[in-house]
Amino acid sequence: MRIVMLGAPGVGKGTQAKKIMKVFGIPQISTGDLLREAVRNQTELGRKAKSYMDRGELVPDNVIIDIIRERLQQDDCKSGFILDGFPRTIPQAEALDRLLADMDQKLDAVIDISVDYDAVVQRLVNRRICSRCGADYNLLTNPPKVDGTCDACGGKIIRRDDDNEETIRRRFSVYEEQTQPLRDFYRKKSLLREIDGNRTVDEVFADIADILTEIDRAQ
Repeated sequence: MRIVMLGAPGVGKGTQAKKIMKVFGIPQISTGDLLREAVRNQTELGRKAKSYMDRGELVPDNVIIDIIRERLQQDDCKSGFILDGFPRTIPQAEALDRLLADMDQKLDAVIDISVDYDAVVQRLVNRRICSRCGADYNLLTNPPKVDGTCDACGGKIIRRDDDNEETIRRRFSVYEEQTQPLRDFYRKKSLLREIDGNRTVDEVFADIADILTEIDRAQ
């Protein structure tokens, strides 16, 4: 199965992708991780991407798609993949279509996790992480046992700089502006599957699993 995950920051795409990986045995491919890995390994494409990043410019779509092409040709993608963070725009979606056509492949579904943004804002402004081991906490739903101290390692609990309400709402606004045309693009292709994300992780995953099981049976 070849899947694209859509959803604003904080809706739980990464959590759901990990559950899909475990149950369906297909890898999660994050474009952000791919870029960082290519730069770290100093591959030809990584050096090209770094030249743009060093100038403070966005990495062009053609470079990103070439990095994705390399990743999709690896053995663990033979049974499918989960694309997380790409595409974000119509030109990127069209470039992905061309890439998959070149590989004699096509997408099976685009999973769009929608949420009440006010609820997500509250979740994110209360999100905390351990400065030492990276453990995740939430002051509303999963607070540390001792205020300000990590349960796992005793490190200091901090808030990420971008986890403030103004920044989060701005990110949501930008996301919606970019993504609504993308939803329409995939809806016209009958690929868009909309999931209510205003529920527990397990309830959301149950709906996703039903969709993917149906696709798997049809193949």
